[in-house]
Amino acid sequence: MGNRSARVALVALALVILAVAFPELAQAAGDAAAEAHGGEHHAALGTRLPLWACIPFAGVLLSIALFPLLAPHFWHHHYPKVAAGWAVLFCVPFLGVYGKEAVDAILHIYVADYIPFIILLWALFTVSGGIVVRGTLRGSPMVNTTLLLIGALIASLVGTTGAAMLLIRPLIRANSWRIHKTHLIVFFIFLVANVGGSLTPLGDPPLFLGFLHGVPFFWTLHLLPLYALVCAMLLVGFYFLDGWYYKKEPADAVAAMKAVEAVPFKLAGLHNFGFLAGIVGFVLFSGIAKLGEIHLTGHLHLPIQNLVRDVGLVVLGIAAYKMTKPAFRAENDFSWGPIAEVAYLFAGIFMTIIPALEILKAGSHGALAWLVEGVNTDVRYFWVTGILSSFLDNAPTYLTFFNTALGSLGAQGTEAEQVQALINATDGNLTESTLLAIAAGAVFMGANTYIGNAPNFMVKAIAEEA
Repeated sequence: MGNRSARVALVALALVILAVAFPELAQAAGDAAAEAHGGEHHAALGTRLPLWACIPFAGVLLSIALFPLLAPHFWHHHYPKVAAGWAVLFCVPFLGVYGKEAVDAILHIYVADYIPFIILLWALFTVSGGIVVRGTLRGSPMVNTTLLLIGALIASLVGTTGAAMLLIRPLIRANSWRIHKTHLIVFFIFLVANVGGSLTPLGDPPLFLGFLHGVPFFWTLHLLPLYALVCAMLLVGFYFLDGWYYKKEPADAVAAMKAVEAVPFKLAGLHNFGFLAGIVGFVLFSGIAKLGEIHLTGHLHLPIQNLVRDVGLVVLGIAAYKMTKPAFRAENDFSWGPIAEVAYLFAGIFMTIIPALEILKAGSHGALAWLVEGVNTDVRYFWVTGILSSFLDNAPTYLTFFNTALGSLGAQGTEAEQVQALINATDGNLTESTLLAIAAGAVFMGANTYIGNAPNFMVKAIAEEA
C-alpha cells in the first residue's frame, strides 16, 4: 500500500491468521518451557508476580511523559525502539521464568485485546481522514464551542478516533491566527477524544473491550445522564475560558480574521460515511453472531465472528483509502504518523502492562491486595478505575476492574451470563451501577493524560505537526 500504517494493520491481521493457522507453534514453545520447569502446577500467575515486575511498564510511561520534553529530536526518531526496548526487557525474563503461562498471557493480550483494538482505531482513522470539512470557520468562542459540541455528539457514532480526526484539523485551521490556543486542544481531548464516546462500544476503546467481553451493545446508553452532565459542564466552562482568552488577542488580528471572505460550509468525501456505517455494522455483527470459536492455546479462544469483524475492518479501511481522492487527504494534512505512533507505543504498553493487570486480577492474593480489597463500593470503583485509567491506559484498566467486579459477584456461567447477572443484580454492593461506575471512570478520566486513551496520542501528534 506504500505506507507504514497500512502495513501495521496488515501485520496485525497476519498475526491473527498465523495464530489461528499454527497454534501448535505457541503450544510447542509453552510446552518446552513447562518441561524445563518440571511441568509442576502453579497458582494463578498474578499471585506469584512481584510488584517490581511492573518496572518496565513504569519505564514506558515515564519515557512517553519525559522524552518528548527532554529529548524531542531523539524521541521523534526512536520512540518505536524505546517502546520495543522496554517490551523486550520485560518479555525475555518473563518467558524464561514462567514459560507456557507467559506465552498464554502474551498471546491473550495481543490476540484478544491489542490487535482488535488497533485494527478498529486504524479503520476509523483511515476512513475519517478522507472526509474533508470545508468552509470559513472563524475561531471565536461560539464557533469553537460549536465544533466541540458537534464532536461530542458524533463521537459515539463514529468513534472518538473518527470524530477527533474529522474535527481537529478544522479547529486548528479556524484558530491558526490566535496566540492563546493551547486550551483548545486540552478541551478537545476532554470532549471529543474521550467523554463524547460514552454512549456506544464504538465510541471509546474501553467500552469496545467491554463489548468484546459480553456487555450488550446498547447497554452503554445508560451512561447518557452522566455524559450529558459532564459535556454540559465542560462546554460551559470552555465557552467562558475561551472568551477570556479571545479578549486577550491583538485587536488587529481579530479584525483581520473577521475580514476574511466567508466560504460556505461543505463536506467532501461523503462516500466515506458509507464505510463508517460498514464499521458499525461489523462491530454489531461481532456482538450478535455466534459462529463458534477457534482454540489457540491454553485458555485462549478466538471467536470466529471477531475474526470476521477484524478482516472486514481491514478490508473497509483499505477500500476507503483506495477510493478516496489523494487531494482530499492532502487537504486534511493527512499522514500515517499519528496512528503509527499509537500502534508502536501501545504495542509496548500492552506487553509491559501484563504484570500490572495480572496482579490486579489476582485480587486479595496479589501484590496489590490492599488496593483491590479497598475497592468495594461504586464510588471507589469509579475513582480507582478513573485514576488508574489516567496512567495505565483506560482500555486495559477498564477490563481489569470489569473482571474484578465479575469475580466479586461470584456469578456462574459464561462471561456474557456473568455480565447479565451483574446488570440484573439488585442486592448487595455490586449492581448495574457498579458497571456504570467502572465505565464512566475509564472513559471520563482517560482524558487526564496522553497515555490515558489512544485518540489522545493522535490529537497530540496532529497538534504538534500543526
